[in-house]
Amino acid sequence: MSPIEKVIIDKKTNINPIWIMRQAGRYLPEFREIRKNNPDFINLCLNENLSAEITLQPLRRFDLDAAIIFSDILMLPYGLGQEVVFKKNFGPKLSELKLDKIAKIDEIDFVEKIHRVYKAIEKVSSDQILKNKNTIGFVGAPWTLLVYMINQHSPKKKLKENFFKDEFLINRILLIIEKFLKVHIKNQIDNGANIIQIFDSWAGLLEEKDLPNYVYTPTLNLVNYVKSLKVPVICFPREIKNYKEFCDIVKPDVISIDYNINPKEILKFVKIPVQGGLDPKILLTNKETLKKETTKYLEIFKNHPYIFNLGHGILPETNPEIVEYLVQIVKDYK
Repeated sequence: MSPIEKVIIDKKTNINPIWIMRQAGRYLPEFREIRKNNPDFINLCLNENLSAEITLQPLRRFDLDAAIIFSDILMLPYGLGQEVVFKKNFGPKLSELKLDKIAKIDEIDFVEKIHRVYKAIEKVSSDQILKNKNTIGFVGAPWTLLVYMINQHSPKKKLKENFFKDEFLINRILLIIEKFLKVHIKNQIDNGANIIQIFDSWAGLLEEKDLPNYVYTPTLNLVNYVKSLKVPVICFPREIKNYKEFCDIVKPDVISIDYNINPKEILKFVKIPVQGGLDPKILLTNKETLKKETTKYLEIFKNHPYIFNLGHGILPETNPEIVEYLVQIVKDYK
């Protein structure tokens, strides 16, 4: 059993596994070298050899306990025929959503379009470097994907005006998203992913009253599906205000917390294993501050099953040497 599985399944509190959100990618010079020659991000995700190579790069440098596949949550709308382009200093841009078009996509078409993601997972999971470590597959939560598909780009702080005006459209799209997310999850697991993380990057945009419809119910359906495949599931409902209610209703195996939440508060009401929390900006400071802040999380969760991670993705300007130091702090903590 891997260190992460010991925390999730056996609820061990005497070990401190670590992996880092967005560990495969932009802060590593060896990734930037590949990226220079592969400017089309979606095509890079669909190149199983390069995608597998990028996924394994951080494992060659650091003593991390899991690989997370180099891919993107927007592979789902891409697989459904919505055009997805990543623009420098802007982020993703999606073409207009045409319900009649995506409603006609079947499972075979979808898998055919993104099957190279699964091939990359198969390559990664069979690599010797992952002996006694985990291969993490992931998806975007239904709400976050809905936001991208209707908004057509990152909402940053707010949604398009009239976002909720067409309730029929929203409900139809949510059903389609859920159906194909299950297909996407199953294919990742069949090809070697042994943990699934669900990223709800825009959960914090919703008012409390809208959470049951758009976050709790759709995510619960996915969590139950992953559990039925006998694989642990981690949920990351970023910037959600009520983590207790989320955990009580959705019941993931692990809750991943963002850096805006007080970790001591989480301990008061969350009984399940916890992951993450450290602000990625701390890695841009100095070794002294990093050690202090990292140790704070390790101390708080000393008697609680805990997987060390950041409260969001690692920033591109992070120095790989500081990441090595972070891993060392976590591994040396007793």
